[in-house]
Amino acid sequence: MTRESVIVNDTAMNSIQVVTGDITRLAMDAIVNAANASLLGGGGVDGAIHRAGGPAILEACRTIRQTLYPDGLPSGEAVVTTGGQLPARLVIHTAGPIYHADPDPAGHLAQCYRRCLELAHAHGVKRLAFPGISTGVYGFPKAEAARIAVLTIRTFFAQNPEAGLSVTLVAFSTADAQLLQQACT
Repeated sequence: MTRESVIVNDTAMNSIQVVTGDITRLAMDAIVNAANASLLGGGGVDGAIHRAGGPAILEACRTIRQTLYPDGLPSGEAVVTTGGQLPARLVIHTAGPIYHADPDPAGHLAQCYRRCLELAHAHGVKRLAFPGISTGVYGFPKAEAARIAVLTIRTFFAQNPEAGLSVTLVAFSTADAQLLQQACT
């Protein structure tokens, strides 16, 4: 079950909200997958999205690997696939940085959010949900990641006031939601 935590209206046209829950159950235009470079599923939110969305997502990811990214999705890049059986129409997959191995983890994390927002806007998405990117096994400190996420989203809003985008930041736990709420204030 998803619980709403806080809504922060940034402009009349764009907004950020924080919820605690399961991103795979949200009825959005698109959800973001914190994917690994292979795009072929994995653990955490990546595995949950692939399981809930069914084989259409995996097939689309295989096609992307064969045609666009044979060596895997670079950190900070993003691609769009069908939502398969998810309530969301689209999934935007992004490969976040591995915190202790990436030469510029903060820059690549911001790039993940920016590329996802750009793709969402280009695909006419009005309701977009993000999980924490790189905050699980990739080891990005959650408070720092929350600040980067909110700053990048607000910068996108300032540069694209006409986007009319409602962004939902989906936390796995109450503690994670509190970090996101703090970043929004």
